Amino acid sequence: MNKQNNKAIAGLVLGITSLLAWLLPLLGYPVSIVGIIMGALGKKSEKKNIAIVGLVLSIIGYGVYLALNELM
Repeated sequence: MNKQNNKAIAGLVLGITSLLAWLLPLLGYPVSIVGIIMGALGKKSEKKNIAIVGLVLSIIGYGVYLALNELM
């Protein structure tokens, strides 16, 4: 397994985590940002679809984090 595949999987895991991390304000931002970065880097791998799903989930998590911070 090459390093790019690992980045795709890490992007997916961080994307899923970012959907829950917005509950804790100090975790929501960094988890989402790192998930976006790892998903973008993982798009160059054989597991491109996994990286794209992770990227989308991280973007959604980041959007939820921003929306909730605007309300508070």
